[in-house]
Amino acid sequence: MLDFIPPSLTRKCDGLSRRAFLRVGSLPFVGLSLSQFLASQARADSGARRDINCILLWCDGGISTIDTFDMKPDAPVEYRGEFQPIATNVPGLTVCEHLPLVAQQMDKICQLRTVEHTGSQHAEACHFMLTGWPQIPDVNAQPVGSTVHPCFGSVVSEQKGWFNGLPPFVQLSAGGIKYHHAGYLGSAYDPLIIHNDPNSKGFRVEDVSVPDSIGVARMERRRSMLAALDDLQHGLDKSAGAVYYRNEFYQQAYDLITSSAAKEAFRLDKESDSMCDRYGRFREGQATLLARRLIEAGVRFVTVEFNGYDTHDKNFIELKSPLLPKLDQAYSALLTDLHDRGLLDNTLVICMGEFGRTPKVNGAAGRDHFPAVNSLCFSGAGVKMGEVIGKTSDKCERVVGATNTTHDLAATIYHTLDCDPMKEYRTLDNRPIFTTDNGKIISEIFA
Repeated sequence: MLDFIPPSLTRKCDGLSRRAFLRVGSLPFVGLSLSQFLASQARADSGARRDINCILLWCDGGISTIDTFDMKPDAPVEYRGEFQPIATNVPGLTVCEHLPLVAQQMDKICQLRTVEHTGSQHAEACHFMLTGWPQIPDVNAQPVGSTVHPCFGSVVSEQKGWFNGLPPFVQLSAGGIKYHHAGYLGSAYDPLIIHNDPNSKGFRVEDVSVPDSIGVARMERRRSMLAALDDLQHGLDKSAGAVYYRNEFYQQAYDLITSSAAKEAFRLDKESDSMCDRYGRFREGQATLLARRLIEAGVRFVTVEFNGYDTHDKNFIELKSPLLPKLDQAYSALLTDLHDRGLLDNTLVICMGEFGRTPKVNGAAGRDHFPAVNSLCFSGAGVKMGEVIGKTSDKCERVVGATNTTHDLAATIYHTLDCDPMKEYRTLDNRPIFTTDNGKIISEIFA
């Protein structure tokens, strides 16, 4: 079952109003630079907000760039590997032969090849790529230190909040992602994690169902008793802070398990057999289909884990089957489905992992961790699709020309989702901190 933690008040990610500008004018900026303030003001003056949501296809372990989206067929064999490039529906652009379905959707994909970082371990690299910030892992590969930052979905959760009884951040995972938490925001903004296999017979999400052993009537009686006790304590406790947050905690849980929209969103049996077949009758395929249903119902950010990409050995065997065929089928089906339903304009689809793989094949016919080169794929939400942004060297060893930091990546994602990349928060030790460290929006990816 899912554990809920009492949240703080949800705030919308609006910019500063003109009245707020007057108030700020009489106060110190408290660390807010003029450029940051003007950026916030521009957001406030830009007119109507777009309601953009996100599906992140996470290739856990680090997908090999040189074997998939940035192939180097003219490099020496010890670099280029065993796979051949094939043409796509974008003239002059090729992808791996084991991505034939994605090849016909490349007009819906923008490749970004300029993001680099220095995280060579999985937890460290996941923290880089999912928060924008560096973090040193401990001996158990978990991020440690005075400041552990929130991942993208958690920031979206805090800034956009619940809708229609649905949590803002859902993760469909086999349990492999090394970092996917809310960090200093608190576990109230952690994802609702679905470990159950959506491809299994009788798939059911326990956290959106009233247990049969309790029943709706009994649950309602429990809720009424709890409310009465809270009213009594509220009168005794002048601060009532703990009571308030506990009420919020139970209200979220109650909203989720009683929401008809949530029940409907998680019902994959509502999909036709042909649609389920299109996405693929395997965990990742059905999880991707479920992600589309969740976004359609009002969830803000859904992560789908595709695990197994840590190919230190047997890289070509594992990629050929099962890794790339599964990604090919599910990814291409998602793009087609979102486009056909008119949802691609307001859904940002990202496909990436924590880093790329070494350009030179190792002695075990595998590739090792390589954060210097990584190819990220973006679709929808105003992205310039059918384009490649950035260039890598002839052996895929480095980025040629201008590079971008993971802070730039974070700022770009938040900008696309209409969230504030420079909102000020407080760390667990009460220090002020911004969502990103002056990340620059990568404007080249937008149409």
